[in-house]
Amino acid sequence: MRILVTGGSGVVGEATVRALVKRGHTVRLLTRHADEAAREWPDGVEPRAGDVTRPDTLHGAADGCDAVLHVVGIVDESPPDSTFDKVNVEGTRHVVQETARAGVPHLVYVSSLGAETGESPYHRSKKAGEEIVRRFGGRWVIVRPGNVYGPGDDVISLLLKMVRTLPAVPVIAGGDQEFQPVWADDVGEALAAAVERADLAGKALDVAGPERTCVNDLLDRFGRLTGREPTRIPVPGMLAGLGARVAGVLGVEFPVNDSQLTMLREGNVIEPPKRNALLDVLGVRPTALDDGLRRLLDALPEQLPEQGVGPLHRKRFWADIRDATVDANALFARFCQDFDEISPDQMHVGAEPGTPTAVRERGQTVTMSLPMRGNVQVRVAELGPTLLTLQTVEGHPLAGAVRFTLGPPPTPVDTGVLRFQVELYDRAANVVDWLAMATVGNRMQDATWRETIERIVRESGGTAEAGVQTDEATLDGPDAEGVEAWLRELALSEKQARNTP
Repeated sequence: MRILVTGGSGVVGEATVRALVKRGHTVRLLTRHADEAAREWPDGVEPRAGDVTRPDTLHGAADGCDAVLHVVGIVDESPPDSTFDKVNVEGTRHVVQETARAGVPHLVYVSSLGAETGESPYHRSKKAGEEIVRRFGGRWVIVRPGNVYGPGDDVISLLLKMVRTLPAVPVIAGGDQEFQPVWADDVGEALAAAVERADLAGKALDVAGPERTCVNDLLDRFGRLTGREPTRIPVPGMLAGLGARVAGVLGVEFPVNDSQLTMLREGNVIEPPKRNALLDVLGVRPTALDDGLRRLLDALPEQLPEQGVGPLHRKRFWADIRDATVDANALFARFCQDFDEISPDQMHVGAEPGTPTAVRERGQTVTMSLPMRGNVQVRVAELGPTLLTLQTVEGHPLAGAVRFTLGPPPTPVDTGVLRFQVELYDRAANVVDWLAMATVGNRMQDATWRETIERIVRESGGTAEAGVQTDEATLDGPDAEGVEAWLRELALSEKQARNTP
């Protein structure tokens, strides 16, 4: 089938497109930046630029499609352009109108668990969307997922980053409001099944994970998985909005704002006699919460330089090694295999239980602890016989990459000389991290890479008469744009690998 999917760039949308492509369908992906979003899938996805709040951009989008899957929705407003009424209500009306105009027989609408009875502005907007869908003349199905978590979601992924990196975590309104989170890939499979099945027409299906939890329980679970137990600071619910605004000014995220708290209180669990349609109706075996959280540990997205603040820096550290007793390939293989031992003591590799201490394959994440920062991750973006590039992952104080190379110097003065070089390209992740890097972080960073190079020189069995040499620069204009484009392509390549059926 050819399926029009509105909004395939969020947590739910990406999982859904991945599931549809895996099942052999062709997806017409409708987003505002469709060409860029569609590149994440090597095959099976055709881009269609459009904005659900502008019906003129939707005309023709559903032509030739067998079904429409409407995923687009917002959980927070950013007036005046992005409001619940404009996106969740009128946007849905525009998609239904285009579906009817094109004569598409089947429409699946992604609503929200709690929309049926909730009184928050968000839930009322999703209920209004449901009422519009029910008036569609063809077959319609409404799917109401609970809290969806996956790489980059704004609640559970954020809690993970906080547990990893902060000495204390704010807990809003006691942290005991129950909800029933569902793994994003399970929702993707459920929505793909709803698209395929004509027998579900006219049904509203509640979909949630197999277990109930709350913020305090999640903090306990993440503590066991990461080995970190930050102090919990209680924050009254009435102050949640203020805390979120202050954090936003600093470029820092805040877990569970007052609007989300209201949504949690209004029913993000499935109460009997209602049943969970995930397995019973849609045939998707639910992912256990601990299993989903464990997958999330290694699935957070890359933190690209354009997501950071301040100038883009480039630093280089290198040593020219003479009379090495091993060749370049063997020395670099030893560096990757003994990454934890060669890395300085202050950069503890394999900091979380069961995480790898060696660099073995592209796409792998490496977890380490940093002084005064907690646990952070990098992802292996490039790996060759004498080349390794690591990109920072969300939660790291820097947005960028570090590249290690080993080989002859650019202008060799003598045969047999090997240059081991470390190149850093980064911006601070946010204002707080910029201040930290400006005070003590840069000195610690310099010491870390100097010590790494000195250890490689010792491993080589040779000598570096000039010692560790350095240079640094601030990049702007085409130079900065070139680095940003390079790192975007590396992250895109990793996504394409994950999205290949």
